[in-house]
Amino acid sequence: MKPLESIYSFPEFLEIQEAREEQELRNARISCQNKLLEMKNETNPEVWMSWVNRMHDEIAQQAAVLCEIKLSEAGFGQPPARYAFVAFGSSGRQEATLWSDQDNGLIIGDELEEGDAGYFLKFGVSLSNLLEFAGYPKCAGKVMCSEPKWRLSLTEWKKQLTDWSSDVAWEPIRHFIIASDMRHIAGSVDLSSAWEIHFRSCVQQQPGMVPALLRNTVHHKATLNVMGRIVTERFGEHAGDFDVKYGMYIPLVNSIRTMALQRGITDTSSMKRIERIIQLEGGGLLLENVQRALIYALRMRIETPFRIRDGLVESSGYLLKEQLKNKKVQYELRDALGVVRRIHRSLQRELRFIDRSGL
Repeated sequence: MKPLESIYSFPEFLEIQEAREEQELRNARISCQNKLLEMKNETNPEVWMSWVNRMHDEIAQQAAVLCEIKLSEAGFGQPPARYAFVAFGSSGRQEATLWSDQDNGLIIGDELEEGDAGYFLKFGVSLSNLLEFAGYPKCAGKVMCSEPKWRLSLTEWKKQLTDWSSDVAWEPIRHFIIASDMRHIAGSVDLSSAWEIHFRSCVQQQPGMVPALLRNTVHHKATLNVMGRIVTERFGEHAGDFDVKYGMYIPLVNSIRTMALQRGITDTSSMKRIERIIQLEGGGLLLENVQRALIYALRMRIETPFRIRDGLVESSGYLLKEQLKNKKVQYELRDALGVVRRIHRSLQRELRFIDRSGL
């Protein structure tokens, strides 16, 4: 097993950094992805996933550079203000798979003059399109820098975060939850830091947001029936298969995130969040089981079958019914899903107590 530092000695990563055209970036991603796939079975899963996410960061950083060059060559000049390119979703949590889609945004410096706003519209669309070409499908929920809601000046972002945190309706809270996974990728670190400071102040100033966070968290698809058996897809092309992402991983991520926000924990990684929660709470069997289940969920995410199309990795994110016939897989999956059910019941009890108390 190679140490993490040696990743920079891989020519595939240097190839990403040196890409000067869109096709070169795509080719570099394919080379790096294939190298990582070769190493997968010989590498600790947690270390391997950290390498995968480092690849994503390198590609995103170089994509921003290429978009600046492209706009300059098209006659739009240099960026008229500072900007920060940031990640949300699994990339923000540094838990993305090789086949993860886009979840990103832009924070633009307030020094931007009104007449120059069109630059970042072009930049955001160009960057999202380039990332799609480089192997990152566009987000179905449109959490991307090409979308106005996720491409704002710092002042506009602050207002939007304040509005989301002070409105306990489902949609604003969902957006605020998405925003909580923000992580800086490229550009001005100062802008990302100012954004983070304001986000934390929103959490501190809106204690009434906790019930809304809990309501968003405790809704998820049933994954164990009353007999404790695994619930698989009933219809469609994945009938009999198990949805690892939405059946196990996302419910755990959502629970851990909510508990972290309640405690003012600012880490974005799910693993770091649960570690901090355990530290603050002094341990506890349920929390330790949640940590163990998260490790299992992350591992199973990278074990789902995949295919290569046009050189790029694709996966449905499902464990196939053939895999579920394995007794060890059944046992471990059922055990992890039992933890999901227990943490959700714990959060439901907390929500009921808050509702009864009128807090």
